[in-house]
Amino acid sequence: MKHIKTYENEKVLVLGLAKSGYSAAELLNDLGALVTVNDGKPFEENPEAQGLLEQGIRVITGSHPIELLDEDFSLMVKNPGIPYDNPLVAKAAELHIPILTEVELAYQVAECPIVGITGTNGKTTTTTMIGLLLNQERQAGKAHLAGNIGFPASAVASKAQAEDDIVMELSSFQLMGVEAFKPQIAVITNIYEAHLDYHKTRKNYVAAKWAIQENMTEENYLVLNWNSEELQAMSKNTRAQVVPFSTKEKVADGAYLLDGNLYYKEEKIMAADELGVPGAHNVENALAAIVVAKLKGVSTEAIRQALSTFHGVPHRTQYVDTIEGRKFYNDSKATNSLATEMALSGFDNDKLILLAGGLDRGNGFDELIPSLEGIKAIILFGETKDKLAETAERAGIETIILTSNVETAVPLAYEQSEAGDSILLSPANASWDQYPNFEIRGDKFMQAVKQLEK
Repeated sequence: MKHIKTYENEKVLVLGLAKSGYSAAELLNDLGALVTVNDGKPFEENPEAQGLLEQGIRVITGSHPIELLDEDFSLMVKNPGIPYDNPLVAKAAELHIPILTEVELAYQVAECPIVGITGTNGKTTTTTMIGLLLNQERQAGKAHLAGNIGFPASAVASKAQAEDDIVMELSSFQLMGVEAFKPQIAVITNIYEAHLDYHKTRKNYVAAKWAIQENMTEENYLVLNWNSEELQAMSKNTRAQVVPFSTKEKVADGAYLLDGNLYYKEEKIMAADELGVPGAHNVENALAAIVVAKLKGVSTEAIRQALSTFHGVPHRTQYVDTIEGRKFYNDSKATNSLATEMALSGFDNDKLILLAGGLDRGNGFDELIPSLEGIKAIILFGETKDKLAETAERAGIETIILTSNVETAVPLAYEQSEAGDSILLSPANASWDQYPNFEIRGDKFMQAVKQLEK
């Protein structure tokens, strides 16, 4: 870690805890800052605040008092999930107090190169693939996963050595709070419309994603999904070297899908059906990862070996088990229709039983109809099960079963299946009507699958 002097004796306010806020507070304290942490959760229910207080760090919990800003802070480090119209954040901006997220702190102290990955979908899988590839055949150091993938960037950067790499998943929320951040290689997996409740407009959302390349120079590489005309147009406005990847056309200077094979430039890397994870979206993810691996000098054989044995990230088209010839996949992370469409692209519909449903946000599901056509059976649960049943009828699905939840859906799906079929949980909805988060929903699915073996 670089022991920078920037924050020595500077008053810094860390707003919001969770993992990233906790790590940012610890790092700033180590760098000699005078840290105050403010979190809305009451102290007695706040183990992170309790832990920081034990380290001698000042904590204020239970509310966000605006008068805190009377203390002449020189910096605010904001939890990415806190919106910029939060009164305390808005007041800090009015007072011209710099507002950063902890990924900027991570960049400032990191001794090693950073590979940054952002996009609407596929970030976690692509990040995981890249980390796996960069650790193949490695002679020195290690590639560390960090950021939105669940490992606080500042904590990882403070421990990483000069010979390492940090492979950092970056949300639009995190990227809004960067200043000097400059990855050696940046990847944008795709851009669709998302998080408009936070960003207010699509333009703002796209601008937040594009910030990943703001400080990059001709020495850096920007890896872009060439299937997107929007990203093609945006590529004209960067100083970085653009390296494309595409499943629709041959791109001479990048990675592409041609005749069922994955290529980098003119070199065949592997057959698409050798990938250990199904789906057209995972072909895109793999192509992005291949570009990064090749730029970092990983051999073709090492890439092929790693990607053929990679069976996915938990809750993202994750292979779970095979029982009596039926393959089970957990895609609980599919919290919208687009993610479910992408998951369905990897399966033969006539041999697929789909489990779907969840929180009703008021939207319909007409966009799913083309992807649902020909599906063998669909098992529906949660608040949206009736809406989805209507959509399934219009898609021509003959077997439509409504049930209580994921746990009861699994044995019903098994009853409708036969050897050679796949059973896929891809809900197309958030989990909050029945489960605290998509991870717990996915865990319940996997537990129910295990129960079938008994």
